[in-house]
Amino acid sequence: MSPSSVQTYVNKEHINSQKLFDKTWKIIKKNYYDTTMNNQEWERWKIHYKGKIKTEDDAYVAINTMLESLDDPYSKFMSKKEFEELNTSIDSKITGIGVNIFSNAGKITILNVIEGTPAANAGIKSADIIHSVDDKAVSGMQIADVASLVRGPENSVVKLTIIRNDKKIEKLIKRKEIKIKTVKSSVSKNIGYIQILSFIGTSTSNEFIEALEKTKKTKGLIIDLRGNPGGLLPNAVFIANLFIPSGKIVSVVGRNGYRQDLNAQKMEYTVTKPLVVLVDKSSASASEILSGALKDYHKAKLVGTTTYGKGMVQEVITLPNQTGMNLTIAKYLTPSGADINKKGIVPDVYIPLTENDIRKNHDVQLEKAKQMLSGMIK
Repeated sequence: MSPSSVQTYVNKEHINSQKLFDKTWKIIKKNYYDTTMNNQEWERWKIHYKGKIKTEDDAYVAINTMLESLDDPYSKFMSKKEFEELNTSIDSKITGIGVNIFSNAGKITILNVIEGTPAANAGIKSADIIHSVDDKAVSGMQIADVASLVRGPENSVVKLTIIRNDKKIEKLIKRKEIKIKTVKSSVSKNIGYIQILSFIGTSTSNEFIEALEKTKKTKGLIIDLRGNPGGLLPNAVFIANLFIPSGKIVSVVGRNGYRQDLNAQKMEYTVTKPLVVLVDKSSASASEILSGALKDYHKAKLVGTTTYGKGMVQEVITLPNQTGMNLTIAKYLTPSGADINKKGIVPDVYIPLTENDIRKNHDVQLEKAKQMLSGMIK
């Protein structure tokens, strides 16, 4: 997920498919970060599709083909259905079963189960592997496609076939509206633990403040950003500001080289207790803005594996016919000026989490973080 400004407006204006393509072509030309358009003559797409787009599908294919020519995995067109799903994520509500999933060597695996949800009530557990959804095998599928299969109308039933300890288990689970909590917290002795699942929700910043309140009596803090694909830029900047009282938190460089420094604002209080941040190869985008700033200012030690390396900024653009587009409009740099795109952030302490560790529920990264904090606490 890309750092961007929140935008949940849906454009209900309806125009014909040719005009939808033409309008999208113009917006990309005006706003795309790379003014060379990946070293191609952008006019060629307008000429190529002139008068050829008759249906909605024609427009979708043409726009997607045009975007693919930019060789940018983060710029994508969203159909009406896909745009609805994005807005659902931003609103932090879905109709589903209440699980977060990730791909582990192509195996769709349960990262965690949200408490009090249909999945939790059905006995779904972290590290369960999803074999199929409604008898459709999902191994190797994109996470978003699997999520779409699992979600559905409220009170409808989804059949999940999972693999646990090499045994297949079938579960029939009734979907319900899930209010997504993007932040979880707990306390173990004198160490607080805060997990940020994503930065996409409009409530993420408030949830983080609540988590700080719940862990305020602890002497050290762990922030877990593993598996966090990112989300809204303001969320990452706000949370970083709680630990960084002054100075720039991130720099955003626009298409014409214009650089905007997003600086820390005066806060009512600053968190100063010892801090360890957990990261992995799936910590991306807004997660890297937060972890990069904390590392540059020596406010935290990073533990885990090198982050994803997504240093580009997207804007969510609404289009007619209730469609939308995620478009790369800038890149960002950490406070030290580092460009982490396609490189990632290297942790201070490198510790991989193996498939065997996950299966045995043995979190060596978390254990290391606790060990380090114990030595940092005065």
